[in-house]
Amino acid sequence: MNKGKAIIFSAPSGSGKTTIVKHLLQAHPDKFGFSISACTRDKRGRSEENGKDYYFLSIDEFKQKINEDAFVEWEEVYEGNFYGTLKAEVQRIWDQGKAVLFDVDVKGGVNLKKYFGDDALAIFVKVPSEEVLKERLRDRNTESEDSLSKRLYKAKFEMTFEDKFDTTLLNEDLSQSLLKAEQLIDDFIQKG
Repeated sequence: MNKGKAIIFSAPSGSGKTTIVKHLLQAHPDKFGFSISACTRDKRGRSEENGKDYYFLSIDEFKQKINEDAFVEWEEVYEGNFYGTLKAEVQRIWDQGKAVLFDVDVKGGVNLKKYFGDDALAIFVKVPSEEVLKERLRDRNTESEDSLSKRLYKAKFEMTFEDKFDTTLLNEDLSQSLLKAEQLIDDFIQKG
């Protein structure tokens, strides 16, 4: 693989990492490319597209790619539900002369950092408090009380991984967080 830079954003659900990543991609399409993950889950509704939102693979196809060592990292998130980062996807972005942006869960972020080492900047995004996180998840109107409770339980566990990342971005005020994210990335890329 020809090497380039990798920028990894990880956070518990509701911390704002996806909003930050989308902003960076829109503001700097010449600098960043988004790494599209592969997964075995079904498409959600009509809005998701293969090759745009995810690479949707069957379980057999996914396992074949594992055997071919085609992944940078992969994980069985739930039983029979695999997610992973394809090496070819990373190379596609590097070949365009761009840094690869990742929007991944905390375990995926730790695995990507291990894989890329000093060529990666791993940013842990967090909210000021559990109450703020609960509020943000509720505001989405996508969670039942039961799934909200499960997400908060998982978020507490994911917060324990914060020290495995290069830096933490406290997402209290979105406009400030966007500026801070850009500054962190610029400093990292200029460092070489």
